[in-house]
Amino acid sequence: MIPPSIISRGIGWQGISILIDSFFGTANGTSVSVENVGLLALTHVGSRRVVQISAGFMIFFAILGKFGALFASIPLPIFAGMYCIFFAYVGACGLSFLQFCNLNSFRTKFILGFAFFMGISVPQYFNEYTAVAGYGPVHTGARWFNDMINVPFSSKPFVAGLVAYFLDNTIETHNNTVRKDRGYHWWDKFRSFKKDARSEEFYSLPFNLNKFFPAV
Repeated sequence: MIPPSIISRGIGWQGISILIDSFFGTANGTSVSVENVGLLALTHVGSRRVVQISAGFMIFFAILGKFGALFASIPLPIFAGMYCIFFAYVGACGLSFLQFCNLNSFRTKFILGFAFFMGISVPQYFNEYTAVAGYGPVHTGARWFNDMINVPFSSKPFVAGLVAYFLDNTIETHNNTVRKDRGYHWWDKFRSFKKDARSEEFYSLPFNLNKFFPAV
């Protein structure tokens, strides 16, 4: 588990990146991908050096038209098959984090089932409503407010995560047995940056930037 201070630091740097993107007028802002969480669990590779080298390869090969033509010549059914296998494996790796919870508990099964159901049904309703009416279910005079509500609730991961988070933190949270069912006996040791000796190795910033952006 990533310490909360590291997550906060990452979100802060992402905000700075989006601000810099807006200054340079880029067509797309810096964003995160839900699939990357499962990909990280699958490969066990989270090094920034690997990402930097991969980005260098992509920039280099993007210059070579023959290399791009090679990928463009691959038939779409092959791409579709690869995506089916890849995303199934990545999704399964993401679900593997549930091994630390008690899946025999009715509370856990209810939260998982209800979150999955709402994560599928609510975005489907928002998307179908928008396709028929031309605007989302939330339709007021303020377009910014409409987008702020309609866009997140059209996302399946957002709705499922929001429902699961709300239920998991409101249903019998103070019971010691429930705390163990939620997997806290495993995750607690990773909540603090200094409790694990490997945190410094895994999450330290390059160029001695930890001095200016310390993790607490």
